[in-house]
Amino acid sequence: MSEAAVAPQAHPIGLTDSDDLRRSRLTVFFRYPLTIPHFVWLAIWGIAFEIAALIAWIVALFTGRVPDGLHRFLAGYVRYATRVNAYLLLMANPWPPFTNSKPYPLDVQIAPAAAQSRLTVFFRLLLAIPACLLSYIFRLVNTFVAFLTWFYALFTGRASEGMKNLSVWLYRYEVQTYAYVFLLTGKYPTLSDAPRVPAAPAVG
Repeated sequence: MSEAAVAPQAHPIGLTDSDDLRRSRLTVFFRYPLTIPHFVWLAIWGIAFEIAALIAWIVALFTGRVPDGLHRFLAGYVRYATRVNAYLLLMANPWPPFTNSKPYPLDVQIAPAAAQSRLTVFFRLLLAIPACLLSYIFRLVNTFVAFLTWFYALFTGRASEGMKNLSVWLYRYEVQTYAYVFLLTGKYPTLSDAPRVPAAPAVG
């Protein structure tokens, strides 16, 4: 079981991983249709999220900080979306709950609201372009890794530790990018803490 935090402690946005790599072959086979209800709820919740994000941007532009209530609301949406995508990409096995009240094997840790530079708040979308482009590439790679994991898990009933670590590392950067864009943090996404590769068994 992997229990180490996947993000460096220095970054206010990180992923925690307590997944045991076991996978249900049945839910793996039907993973995409099983995720549809969550994406419907994300779309509905997303309407309020976009309005809240705009309000947060305006307030932070004048005060240099996102109000605690707005921060919690935005963080709640990002946390739920993180769980849904972790399920879809086979980084976790349990079907996610529709609320964040219960723990989940792959979860996001978001630091409380903190002061941010008004200048970077104003240019946030422009500044985030490089990170968004890299996140897009990472998502493509992660989708391919999930495709390979789908076959692996169907035959073995488990996820590959190496592929799982790679997926979580790629996704951590994507989550940090979302958090930066939506003003949950003023710290830029980081590529540190490369994925762990399980050591090959000794021969002879």
